[in-house]
Amino acid sequence: MQQTPLQYSLPFDPPFEDRLPARQSNKARQNDNSIRFEDRVFHDWYRFVLSYPPHLVRKYLNDFGLDQRSIVLDPFCGTGTTLVEAKRNGVKAIGLEANPFPCFASRVKTDWNISADELRLFAKQVSEEVYVELSRQGIDDKFLTCDSDVPLRTLNEHAFRTLIKNSISPLPLHKTLVLLDKISVFQNTPAYNHGILALGNALVQSIGNLRFGPEVGVGKIKRDVPVVAVWMQEIRKMARDLKSANDKKYPEINVYLSDARNLGQAVRKHSIDAVITSPPYPNEKDYTRATRLESVVLGFFQDMRHLRGFKKTFLRSNTRGVYKSDSDDKWVADVDEIQRLASAIEARRIELGKTSGFEKMYARVTRLYFGGMARHLSTLTRILRPGAKLAYVVGDQASYLRVMIKTGRILALIAERQGYQVERIDLFRTRFATATQNNLREEVVVLRWPG
Repeated sequence: MQQTPLQYSLPFDPPFEDRLPARQSNKARQNDNSIRFEDRVFHDWYRFVLSYPPHLVRKYLNDFGLDQRSIVLDPFCGTGTTLVEAKRNGVKAIGLEANPFPCFASRVKTDWNISADELRLFAKQVSEEVYVELSRQGIDDKFLTCDSDVPLRTLNEHAFRTLIKNSISPLPLHKTLVLLDKISVFQNTPAYNHGILALGNALVQSIGNLRFGPEVGVGKIKRDVPVVAVWMQEIRKMARDLKSANDKKYPEINVYLSDARNLGQAVRKHSIDAVITSPPYPNEKDYTRATRLESVVLGFFQDMRHLRGFKKTFLRSNTRGVYKSDSDDKWVADVDEIQRLASAIEARRIELGKTSGFEKMYARVTRLYFGGMARHLSTLTRILRPGAKLAYVVGDQASYLRVMIKTGRILALIAERQGYQVERIDLFRTRFATATQNNLREEVVVLRWPG
């Protein structure tokens, strides 16, 4: 008989549990993040595997009664799901993102000013020049042949060491760099950014060797890939979507490279009517690994030191992004539920005899994560209008030695302490966790800022 893995839960104090609204529908599909065919427009230009779906954004745009006079904020905008959907529905939006390439992707995905014909003309010129250049070198990118003595280009040593090992093969990398050079000639034209994003998505989907599940890893090693053809496929997808937006008026979307815990001057005071977002979950996923290939090859990360500088602006959600000087935990030093949770994780580590440096940081990163969210919610109050509605998509986690982290309920507790009203917690979907053989809830914490 197969033994079911144990999962450890830390109960909340009954008083807070009793105060939570009861509207928690149990009708959730296992795969409710699947993207519908009609929703692929613009969203498919570049998208995280586990992104929340556009139809979820539409639900809360409607629930919150947002219209063309409203401004919605996504402070953890990632690849721009909320921003694209807001624009498609005539709602002005602002996005903040600390990871450079997803931030860039969100900007491009919401820039529909270039015409489809202009983009196609640019791509035709670039592709022809790349084919000629590769042929001159002894490489045929259409029939995938290459002379044996061709000297292949690569990244500089520091950039190459930043890549996940074997994430791209030498010949596809060489051809990608030749294509990148030809795109860069058009740097001062409207098509340039779209060309770069198309190459970024092609790197992830076709050119590189990566495979994506809950974690990013290396899949089948491809000796060669028709680089220009897969880039052109991405361009054609963009052109088709841009054509569908012709002759329609859409609101402006602004996207800023910014730390969601420190908004600075990116957003005007008391200007935001709603927030629809999904912060990182408290687990061992390093979000820079999922974007490492395109970020390094396209020059958004130059080396590990450059990458670490950006990681310091991220919400602390995994042990590989924790630094000695971090102090967000002070924001929740007096929150008993979080202190008990961290203590339970540490006690479990000691019980199991886990002694690695990362495992020793599980308790600390838990405090830093929820402290960072408290800091974020506090700084947010400066820019919210009285009566603003907020929807936070978060998920329960059991990554830290199978101690259950009820993320949604803890976030609701933190928000209440910051002066927000907790309206309800909606069940979005459930995910099956292989480690614990249990379903984990993903929820939407719905808040109101009274002002």
